Amino acid sequence: MPGKVNPVIPEVVNQVCFQVIGNDATVTMAAEAGQMELNVFEPVLFYNLFESLEILRHACSTLRLHAIQDLKVNEHRVHDYVEHSLAMATALVKHLGYAKVSEITKQALKENKSLRTIVLEQHLMSEAEVDDALRPESMIHPR
Repeated sequence: MPGKVNPVIPEVVNQVCFQVIGNDATVTMAAEAGQMELNVFEPVLFYNLFESLEILRHACSTLRLHAIQDLKVNEHRVHDYVEHSLAMATALVKHLGYAKVSEITKQALKENKSLRTIVLEQHLMSEAEVDDALRPESMIHPR
């Protein structure tokens, strides 16, 4: 497929996680099967524990070097996603009330417009008030 980007590094990390989960099952069973301080299953327990630590170390390094380190955020695209996110409607409720925001949200969805656009078109808030209310940061940090 033209332009397709293969997510091979995250897929590798998934496979490592699957292996670690299997190793964890082995470690759990080996620990349960042992008696008091004498656990004859320690070799398989420690083998799987150390293998998990080693492959996780490599997976984290690979993920950082080949998937995260040079990752660039397309700020314009992210802004567009936030601008058209109907989840931002919750930030308007304290200003306009639940019923009005519900109506605005339905209209925004129907007309494929942002909440900001609808609020400004209906002169429900000033541009400065809308900008302040719809700041994404206000949804993750209390004021």
